[in-house]
Amino acid sequence: MTRMPLPDAPKTATIDDARTVGHTPASAFGDDPMTRWFFPDGASRETGLGRHFTTLITRQYGLHGVCKQTESAAAFWVSPEGADKAVPDAKTTQGLVEILGDRAPAFQEAVMAAAEHGPAEPHWYLAAIGADPAARGQGHGSALLRSGLAKADAAGLPVHLESSKPDNPPVYEHFGFVIRDEFSLPGGGPVLWSMKREPRA
Repeated sequence: MTRMPLPDAPKTATIDDARTVGHTPASAFGDDPMTRWFFPDGASRETGLGRHFTTLITRQYGLHGVCKQTESAAAFWVSPEGADKAVPDAKTTQGLVEILGDRAPAFQEAVMAAAEHGPAEPHWYLAAIGADPAARGQGHGSALLRSGLAKADAAGLPVHLESSKPDNPPVYEHFGFVIRDEFSLPGGGPVLWSMKREPRA
C-alpha cells in the first residue's frame, strides 16, 4: 500500500513571501461562496484573489498577524495583541477598493456584518486558511490549523473564525469549534457561519 507523504511542518511566512503565499489562498478560495460573491467573474477571480491576498499579507497580516505556510497551504492568524493594528488602514482600504471595483461596497458591508458577530473577549482570529485544490486531503490545512490552535491553547485563549462554505463547519467541529451564529451577508450575500473554539489544556 502506498503511503501519502506527510505535509512539511508549517513555516512562518514573511512579507517577502507575499506573492507566493497569496497565490495559495487565491486558488483555495476559488469555489468559496463568499469570494465568489466578491469576485463574480470566474475568468478573473483567481487573479483578483491573488492581488487581494497579497495586499492583505503585505499591508496587514504580514505586519500585525501570523502568516504560516506549508508547500501547498497557507493560514493567516491575528492574535489579541494584533487585533487593533490588523484593521486595514486608509492605504490598504484604497488598494482593496481598486482590486474589488464595484464589489468593494459589498466587501465593506460584509466586513462590518462579520465584526458584529465576533466574540467580545480577547481571542485568536483565524482570518483565512486554505490548501491548493491539488493538495486537498493531504493534511496541509490540518497541520496549519493545529499549529495555530497550539498557540491559542498555550495562551489560554479561544479562537474565532468565519466560514461561508457548507462543507467546512463539520471539519472545524472536528477540531473543537462550535457554531456561534449563522447569518446572511447584506445585499443577498451568502450565509456565513461564525465559529468559536474554547482553549484546551
